[in-house]
Amino acid sequence: MSPASSVPRGVPWHQVSPMVSSASSVPQHPLALSVSQRPLRAGTIRRLFPPKRKGIFPPRFRHLGRVLREGFLPFFPRFSGAFLARRSRMDALGGFACACAGLVLLLLLAAAHRLGLLYQLRHKVDPKSSRHGGELVAEVLRAHGVRCLFALAGGHVSPVLVACEKLGLRVVDTRHEATAVFAADAVARLSGRIGVAVVTAGPGVTNTVTAVKNAQMAESPVLLLGGAAATLQRGRGALQEIDQLSLFKTLCKRRTSVRAVRDIVPALRQAIATAQSGTPGPVFVELPLDVLYPFHVVEKELGQATSPGGLRRSLVHWYLRNYVHNLFAGAWEPRDMTPLPVQVPLATAEQVQQVAELVSRASKPLVLLGSQATLPPTPVEELRAALEALGLPCYLGGMARGLLGKASALHVRQNRRDALRQADLVILAGTVCDFRLSYGRVLSRRSTVVAVNRDRAQLLRNSDVFWKPRLAVQGDAASFLVKLSQSLCGYSCPREWLEGLQEGDRRKEAANREKAAEPASAHLNPLALLHRLDALLPDDCLLVADGGDFVATAAYVVRPRAPLGWLDPGAFGTLGVGGGFALGAKLCRPEAEVWILYGDGSLGYSVMEFDTFVRHKTPVIALVGNDACWSQISREQVALLGSNVACGLEYTDYHAVAEGLGAKGFVVGSDAGEGLDAVLRAAQATCHQGRPVLVNALIGKSDFRQGSISV
Repeated sequence: MSPASSVPRGVPWHQVSPMVSSASSVPQHPLALSVSQRPLRAGTIRRLFPPKRKGIFPPRFRHLGRVLREGFLPFFPRFSGAFLARRSRMDALGGFACACAGLVLLLLLAAAHRLGLLYQLRHKVDPKSSRHGGELVAEVLRAHGVRCLFALAGGHVSPVLVACEKLGLRVVDTRHEATAVFAADAVARLSGRIGVAVVTAGPGVTNTVTAVKNAQMAESPVLLLGGAAATLQRGRGALQEIDQLSLFKTLCKRRTSVRAVRDIVPALRQAIATAQSGTPGPVFVELPLDVLYPFHVVEKELGQATSPGGLRRSLVHWYLRNYVHNLFAGAWEPRDMTPLPVQVPLATAEQVQQVAELVSRASKPLVLLGSQATLPPTPVEELRAALEALGLPCYLGGMARGLLGKASALHVRQNRRDALRQADLVILAGTVCDFRLSYGRVLSRRSTVVAVNRDRAQLLRNSDVFWKPRLAVQGDAASFLVKLSQSLCGYSCPREWLEGLQEGDRRKEAANREKAAEPASAHLNPLALLHRLDALLPDDCLLVADGGDFVATAAYVVRPRAPLGWLDPGAFGTLGVGGGFALGAKLCRPEAEVWILYGDGSLGYSVMEFDTFVRHKTPVIALVGNDACWSQISREQVALLGSNVACGLEYTDYHAVAEGLGAKGFVVGSDAGEGLDAVLRAAQATCHQGRPVLVNALIGKSDFRQGSISV
């Protein structure tokens, strides 16, 4: 066996014991000197330099290929473990460094995106353009069919008002921001389009809170545009700077703040669609100063005219310059401004068929319609035709008053509580079981109840407590009734039931007339006054209700003449809506005779709007039931607590206040005959001549509403 054959196969050459004869004088390979300084044995040489094999290296340098493949570690067995550990740590550090580099790159990209650097690479900025964001606001409003908007001037929103005027939109400025929102609310209810109010920042926005809440509870699609401090100045003590979005968190369906000029159009389109979809309601869009004014104004305001100097100042200069350019990047590129689709929930065919079967089997059916039944997309005239075809007796509430005209045989106005107790089928079409229906307690347990409402929370309000619906339909009430009428073609309501309700109406109204004939303790009997008014109202009149006791009495006596002929605040019961509602109503229906039924308490909230009526040539007639008292509160407070504290007012000369603001004032106090008629007719004549009118009617106390509650 040769010396080479004694070496086990597979053993690396550097692990072979250096047992070489002293006579051997084989030259050492330079790379092997560190392993051993002694001559190597022939077997070791053969393993170092094996016979020729296929490979890329010559036989003498075959080990160099191994070195290239495995590194130098095989030559240094004592240090190979430490080196591998060090190499592992180096690999880990390298991976960590790569991860950090990637993270830094992502952060840089995110920062570039946030600063608008990436957007600016693809979209140009025109520093010389004199256009401003207010023009985009006006164009979107015009594209959505807005014809007028209501505002109270402020520097934060001046570009919007100026641009709207230039595009032909009518800008109506009021004496209080709440009035602007009330007017927009009225326009939304009567026109079916979005109502728009524009107010300045800070106090201008906070003054609208009550009116916005009223619109929410009345389910009116109102767009409130509010000015704001420049975005870059937030938290720096800017003029009238507050957190405005938080104010509307529970009041609006959508609230958003525009961050760049290019975002104005999509923000407004989405806000308007949201306001009109589902259950309608108000939305708030905040427009900071720097997205409304032109480039050169914003640049100057942010200090861009100063030249940079020093590192810190240069960085600030660059940041401000980039900020302004990002605001206006792509601002004037063409954008779609057409209205987005409006989503309205609808009842299914199966639900309509179920109700049709219930109606066909009922002997005493009854329909209660609320304001929601008058919402688009179903025209009110189509709804009226459907109700007349159905032939079911109806109670009308809220905006639904007047839906069936002045003297429809189907419209039942009195004794609602008794009728609900007798009915075997009750359809709540947009009517909610809240305090207005005693939370559902007026519904009989024996009655089959069908509820239809767009909003699920309203649909099931107080259910399983005092009432339970047989069928709850989350959908549009008006379209539901139209489909129900179509499925019940040829149906006829039991005549005895309808005639019995009509007879109860006649008896109640006769009793009211007898009470109207009674003399009041002083001044006019409020019932007599309201009966005379009802007799003189034309068919094209529109009634606005703003008050407590006097207006609640009017609801029993004065009959709206046509669909959408009655405006009241709704479930929130807000006082002060009169001026704004009348303003919006007159602008929507300039040919109509608009009457405001005021209590003397509620008049105090908006009497200054007679200045608005005069300036904007919107003649309306205000009838003030002046009993020198907050009567609705006093009646209960005195009876329960024995004091009239904070309820007393004076017989103030409100007609003189109106005269001082440029309107015509009349006063009537004792003559309930021809003298009263003459005053009311004179008021109508003056209004037709284009001048607003206030009739100060001094009325006495009445026990007509004895037992009514104010909470």
